[in-house]
Amino acid sequence: MVFSTPLFMFYFLALTLLVYYLVPRKLRNLVVLCSSLFFYYWGEREYVIIMFLSTAIDFTHGLMVEHFKKKDNDKAARRVVAASIIFNLALLGYFKYWDFLAASLQSIGLDFMPVLGIHLPIGISFYTFQTMSYTIDVYRGDARAQRSILNFGTFVTLFPQLIAGPIIKYKDLGDQIDQRTTNADKFSSGVQIFMVGLGKKLLLANNVGMLWDSYKAMALTELTVAGSWLGVIAFSLQLYFDFSGYSDMAVGLGRMLGFEFLPNFNYPYISKSITEFWRRWHISLSTWFREYLYIPLGGNRCSKSRWMFNLFVVWAATGIWHGASWNYLIWGLYFFVLLMIEKFFLLDKLQKAPALVAHLYTLFFVAISWAIFALEDFSHMAGYLKVMFGLGGVPLTDSAFGYYLTSYLPILLIAGAASTPLGAKVYRGLKPRAQQVVCTLLVIAGLLVCTAYVVASTYNPFLYFRF
Repeated sequence: MVFSTPLFMFYFLALTLLVYYLVPRKLRNLVVLCSSLFFYYWGEREYVIIMFLSTAIDFTHGLMVEHFKKKDNDKAARRVVAASIIFNLALLGYFKYWDFLAASLQSIGLDFMPVLGIHLPIGISFYTFQTMSYTIDVYRGDARAQRSILNFGTFVTLFPQLIAGPIIKYKDLGDQIDQRTTNADKFSSGVQIFMVGLGKKLLLANNVGMLWDSYKAMALTELTVAGSWLGVIAFSLQLYFDFSGYSDMAVGLGRMLGFEFLPNFNYPYISKSITEFWRRWHISLSTWFREYLYIPLGGNRCSKSRWMFNLFVVWAATGIWHGASWNYLIWGLYFFVLLMIEKFFLLDKLQKAPALVAHLYTLFFVAISWAIFALEDFSHMAGYLKVMFGLGGVPLTDSAFGYYLTSYLPILLIAGAASTPLGAKVYRGLKPRAQQVVCTLLVIAGLLVCTAYVVASTYNPFLYFRF
């Protein structure tokens, strides 16, 4: 079930909110849990059993960790945490990476692992990371063990961010699971944020994505240098508005239910370095890897060689987390190399350089990264990159480029402006009364326009659902 469909907005969400606010407060987590399980069952049917299994395993492991910690048996507590981590990684490894590893081994003549054709459950990369953080937080003393399996199940299955994030750490949400406030102002702001996300998805991501679809479908012999860059720029905007749009909708839905989720994006395309870009892009994933992988490995409080190894592991993991394909690993290591270059000598120079130069540098290398990210077929990805840099005698431009540029220039300009804080700055500059009027009009207009798009459009899932 996709957020940007009439089924979700006008039936599932409306009914869930109605029941949620009609029942006593002590029953609201039960309503959220049942709604979330139904939401996941609608898309995955029998794979909802994974949610039950993951909930039961991590719930019991959290209790055991706390039990052993109270008895000062740190060794036993660490073993329980390790068992929880192994379970979650095994779950993710089997469903997401078995077939990838088997096919890769078979390509070099090793046939001991069969390709099983395993279906990848939606959102498994997100909810396994969330449940994995729970036992670690309990062990570290950052959170208390949850003693209600109903409340813990609500955390695991929370439908606003269940299948595409943001990744919520238990220590950030545990208290809200037990007790949270709901009021008209919070609900209203939730509706506004949800509508912003819906507009990003339907009006910007879907429309600019059609330009990328056209270039992605072209044979390499039909591409030009200018056209290949135009396609990558379109994908850069599509991916940002698609994923940040989903994250905004998740934050908005959470507020409607009384939850506060941390923002997942902070205008990443205004960054002036790759280092800054990764402070602004997919913040919940970057934070998760820093807290649960980078720092436990030693962070930067170690020798230079060990520190480089730690970063290498983190970025290899970041890449492969996104998908079971070699291009994602290359994409992660590409950023590792760029960040190493910045940390050793380039970052100081970027900070002293003119803002425009630093900004163009960042956008240039980020755009290249999205070409690697978008094209899973290695040969096609390599060929596309060659065209981008004019290798092989490809033409600079052609009539198709002129046609696509002319046709999509308005939406590209709108999307480009919307990816900056310009609109937010203009809004904050208005007087409070004007803000209320503008916000109300935009929400109503957005709902009408987006509803028309929803009714008229075909099925178009979010890009990050497959991760």
